[in-house]
Amino acid sequence: MDQEPLEISIDGRDPTYKQFPTWSFRRLQALIPARAVLYLLSFSGFLVSFVMRNDINLAIIAMVRHPVRNATDDSSTELYCYTQTNVTEDEDSGRPNYEEGDLDWDSTIQSTIISSFYWCYVMSQILGGYLTQKLGPKTVFGYSQLVTAIGSISIPLATDIHFAAVIFVRSVQGFASGLTWPAMYAMAGRWIPPSERSRFMSSFQGFSFGIGLTYPLCGWLIANFGWRVVFYVTGSLGFTWCIFWFLLAYDTPAVHPRITPYERSYIEVSLGETVVKGKGLPVPWKELFKSLPVWAIGITTFGRIWVSYTFIISGPLYMKTVLGFSIQTNGLLNGAPFLLSYVTSVIFCYLADVIVTKNVMSLKNVRKMNTAIAQVVPGLICVLIGYLGCNIVPILVVWFIAVSCITAAYAGAMASIVDIAPNLAGPILAFAQTIHMSASFLSPIVAGFLLKENQSLEQWRIVFAVTAIVSVSTYFMFQIYGTDEVQAWNYPDSKPPMQQDDTNTPLQLLNVDERQKSSSSEPKEK
Repeated sequence: MDQEPLEISIDGRDPTYKQFPTWSFRRLQALIPARAVLYLLSFSGFLVSFVMRNDINLAIIAMVRHPVRNATDDSSTELYCYTQTNVTEDEDSGRPNYEEGDLDWDSTIQSTIISSFYWCYVMSQILGGYLTQKLGPKTVFGYSQLVTAIGSISIPLATDIHFAAVIFVRSVQGFASGLTWPAMYAMAGRWIPPSERSRFMSSFQGFSFGIGLTYPLCGWLIANFGWRVVFYVTGSLGFTWCIFWFLLAYDTPAVHPRITPYERSYIEVSLGETVVKGKGLPVPWKELFKSLPVWAIGITTFGRIWVSYTFIISGPLYMKTVLGFSIQTNGLLNGAPFLLSYVTSVIFCYLADVIVTKNVMSLKNVRKMNTAIAQVVPGLICVLIGYLGCNIVPILVVWFIAVSCITAAYAGAMASIVDIAPNLAGPILAFAQTIHMSASFLSPIVAGFLLKENQSLEQWRIVFAVTAIVSVSTYFMFQIYGTDEVQAWNYPDSKPPMQQDDTNTPLQLLNVDERQKSSSSEPKEK
């Protein structure tokens, strides 16, 4: 006799775990969804990726020789909030000074080494979307991380050869890392039900945790073991993560060997037919390029990246040259806001899901509200920082608030990538990244140009004002053209499911026993 279909709860929890022995693997399997495992892999993956990306930002300070500042310079009171003696640290004569570098690289060479990562990062975005469609997100994300890890371990050797070798290695790392975001967005489109996407997007904030850990970790390693160890450690972290990724990640629920039939049914029914099973759906580039919602995402997030990288790259320079913090203090204070921002990203994404689920606001308005929080608020705070002068405590408070607010973007414009085209989330992210990640090197270049001759507080106010203008003005593109509607070109032949085949029947929710029977080639027993 056929069993009745089992009604699945709205949150997708698997109640069948109770039928398994308490300490059995099957019970643990039912209690820990495959989606939760994917969340952890996504979070840790972006954490490791950004550790390997940003390790050189602090390490290069210990790699090169720095000119000695003239403490008797009469203009120091105009340029700095401190005197030279305020940042002089006691030296331990019994230990080597690992913070004193021996490489004669001028500021041009140093900036070229750091920025070379982002030039190639931008170049690989479209290719990342294409490879994701052809090879699957598991392969693309995994091997991208592996190449980046190899690059990290190779940097000390490249340094011994020539600075051009370091530029080459960083370029390869940037190119490989550029493939990761399109791959993970595509994975989310295939795995995560719409009602859970905002929460899943918080896993992308692993990058904030990565930035937050990189500076204090690298500072400690440099102080105790020297700068070379930094790259050996970060590269090893990358290798270790890759092992777990290749063992536990799968392109779709349909090919996952350990997912429960119950969870698979929940995902497939929740996604409906907005997601096409398998690989190789052609990318409608022409329609994508003509789509105003897609352009809105790319242009709006350009402003978010600009303000974000003002804090990531220019921020440490401001804290060192204007506020006068030591390297260790600088690293800690620059890392701490990004550790906090993971918590705020979870809060923003959770609240977004709750608001939508309870019908307090429409999904489109939630996306726009969070985008405003992520760009308008930090932009205005940048202006405020410039006029707080040397009031360090208020500066640090609003600094933390600004970095935290930026994370709302993952419940805003960034989440709408999956909303408008879950089948093509990878290519859309690649297109948007090509636009907005150009801000990752334009932001520090503009700051460097404005500060080239004079690093006074008034010049920094100009830097912060430019950041505010870019961040706030680009937001209005999403306010006007942002949407949550699935685009027609998300489907094969640009036809929504009901238009493709009128004979389609809805997917049914099956319990464990019935799913196992339906997957068998034998007829059901009556």
